Amino acid sequence: MYLAVSDIEATRNDLLRRGVEVSEVFHGSNVHTGQDEPYLFGRLRVSGPDPAHTSYSSFASFHDPDGNGWLLQELTTRLPGRGVSNFDVATLTELLRETEKHHGEYEPTAPKHHWSGWYAAYIVARQDGKTPEEAAKEGKRHIEGELAA
Repeated sequence: MYLAVSDIEATRNDLLRRGVEVSEVFHGSNVHTGQDEPYLFGRLRVSGPDPAHTSYSSFASFHDPDGNGWLLQELTTRLPGRGVSNFDVATLTELLRETEKHHGEYEPTAPKHHWSGWYAAYIVARQDGKTPEEAAKEGKRHIEGELAA
């Protein structure tokens, strides 16, 4: 089973402090070993985290008391459309303020609409890695496309 974590080394250290035996952090090389090594699909394991801390590239493993195998996988940036948001209150508050600012710039020239549709399109676009400007265009496109339909 995979556990996605934002900081592989901090998570590993926390587990070690709690008495869990965790492997060293490792990543896969581009060298194919010709065999199916677990979790790395035949790539040679290299000690330490991925040098660039690229998402989905650094791992550590452990077993729970029932013998189930777990794989920690570092995710620094989710690929578009992957997963559900897990914003904390401060982050979501800041994102809503950013959304409000951009919606306020759109509102004076916008057709009649409910703000929630624009906000939803904007937030989803930001979550997918778009810039604030690109997200504002998504909000506009959503509202104007919805009214045209």
